[in-house]
Amino acid sequence: REFGVAVPATWNGGVVLFANGYSTPGTPVGMPPDPIAGDHSGGFLTAAYRDGFAVGESAYDKWGIGVKSAVANTMRLRGWFGKVGAKRFYISGGSMGGNITLALIEKYPDAFSGAMAACGVTAGWEEEIAHLVDLRAAYNYFTRGTDYALPGDPDTTRNGVSPIPPAGLGFARPLWLYWQMRRMAAPIAALFKAARADPHGREAKMVARIASVADADADPASFAFPILTAMLGMDDMRESFGGLVYGNRDKHYASPLLDAAETEALNRDIQRNDADPAAVAFARQWYRPTGRFHTPLVGVHNPHDGLVFADQATMLRKRVIAAGNQARLFQLWAPSQQKDIPTTGLTGWAHCGFTPRQAGMLWTTLNRWVETGQRPADGRY
Repeated sequence: REFGVAVPATWNGGVVLFANGYSTPGTPVGMPPDPIAGDHSGGFLTAAYRDGFAVGESAYDKWGIGVKSAVANTMRLRGWFGKVGAKRFYISGGSMGGNITLALIEKYPDAFSGAMAACGVTAGWEEEIAHLVDLRAAYNYFTRGTDYALPGDPDTTRNGVSPIPPAGLGFARPLWLYWQMRRMAAPIAALFKAARADPHGREAKMVARIASVADADADPASFAFPILTAMLGMDDMRESFGGLVYGNRDKHYASPLLDAAETEALNRDIQRNDADPAAVAFARQWYRPTGRFHTPLVGVHNPHDGLVFADQATMLRKRVIAAGNQARLFQLWAPSQQKDIPTTGLTGWAHCGFTPRQAGMLWTTLNRWVETGQRPADGRY
């Protein structure tokens, strides 16, 4: 696979690699040849480069879920740097790249001196996909028969719409994908606008009930980003894992906003499906972190994230504690950010809402920890 590297004129022999996040099916899987000019890390790589470290990242073999091949490609890039004289390696990643980072430091315990995972799927894909499916299923249930229902196929085990244009329209792929995203976002945006216009009306109750049942923020981005990801990416997820990773057959959905009859109707009529054992096993192998790693890891998350829910960070911490490995994990919570949601006229919680200044601070924190051997003090930030 192709990769991009940048080596400073006064290279100190160290290398910082970055693992990219999830790419929506239908979008390019390439990468900029200069990882500094097109810094996917939000400033983490730039900060390391200024300190004399070479930086690099590898393209993946496919769009969508690609943890297994991403791990292999990243290790190939590490091997290439080793052949040209690199002495010390760091690994970092955001979103899906955070999951790749955990896979690398747990599967290759001696490969990296330090690691950073930002807004990452650091608990695993079963948990993340469960959020996507539950939210889409709850949205379908509470908006059925209304103008706010989603377009396309309502089956939560499949794509709602196709991210790939019909044959002969390949040249229009970016416009096709934009149009599909706009189609899906429109009813969600309309629901939130109506809810805000009448905070005590029917739409506001719909939003509150969907959020409560799916354990999500009652926020337009926290609805739109996961639902669009599921509607455009579920076929790829099923293909990548070899089946359905999450099943809700025995799950009891509940909310303090529902009475007994409403709760019974919800659990009777919400879409149900079964997980495929082989798919679950593959997802755990690629990758469900155990918390048993030897590499110093700095983790950062926003309390409100529009796509990767914050419980990914809290679940990782619980596993680290259960493994007695607290000395190798330092977690930070960065203030959540509101950003514009394209095509909707609304704002919502950003996914990976970090500033370049915060990214630079993460690099400094990790590098100092590795160089001094002294873990940062909890509560310092």
